[in-house]
Amino acid sequence: MKFSFEKVVTPVVALFAMLMLAGCSKQVAQAPPPPPPAPSMPTVSLSASPSSLQQGQSTELTWNTNNASDITISGLGTVPASGSRSVMPDQSTTYRLLAKGPGGTAESTARVTVTAASQPAISQLSEQDLFARNVKDVFFDFNKYEVRAGDQSTAQTDGQFLLQHPEVKVVVEGHCDDRGSEEYNLGLGSSRADTIKEYLVKMGVSADRIRTISYGKEKPFCTVNDEQCWQSNRRDHFGLQQ
Repeated sequence: MKFSFEKVVTPVVALFAMLMLAGCSKQVAQAPPPPPPAPSMPTVSLSASPSSLQQGQSTELTWNTNNASDITISGLGTVPASGSRSVMPDQSTTYRLLAKGPGGTAESTARVTVTAASQPAISQLSEQDLFARNVKDVFFDFNKYEVRAGDQSTAQTDGQFLLQHPEVKVVVEGHCDDRGSEEYNLGLGSSRADTIKEYLVKMGVSADRIRTISYGKEKPFCTVNDEQCWQSNRRDHFGLQQ
């Protein structure tokens, strides 16, 4: 019987080709995963109501931000993501909100126009009226007793008034928000009052004209349990010595 090499090799080659095709058909290319979404840009808004006022009047700044982790307002310093704050600019001022986040930086401005108010004669104003008109409270950050950059101008104005009225004696009250123990907040309030006393003394105000007291969290100015309220309670409040 004659052996046929061709009859043996051809089926083997065909079978090998089929196996190769079957193996190739199983190696399906995997699509690469989609890239992660880009961080969203911060969105911001800032408004002042009213936007026009006379000297001695206040306006309410209101702001809201999204997708931001670092928010500042000129004159106020670092602020929460949303809130409102009463301010009393003595001249026309443009407040600038700057919000920074993983997606970038955004800003918004609010212009407050201040016009000169008709002032009564100084002789017609009582000492209490003059004091209330010119001496303003100084605010602090959480768990801090250093004068904030945004409040230094207020402290300077307070000191200038006291230098111009050497007969006026003041009480500086240290206040805190309601977080923490009474003992801790009494100590923190005392440190805040002492800080402002030292600030005024460095400006030239006699130390014997300034008495300090700490109320800690005993006499809150606001009782709502949120950051805006807590901020309003973290202050040094000025009063006239009786």
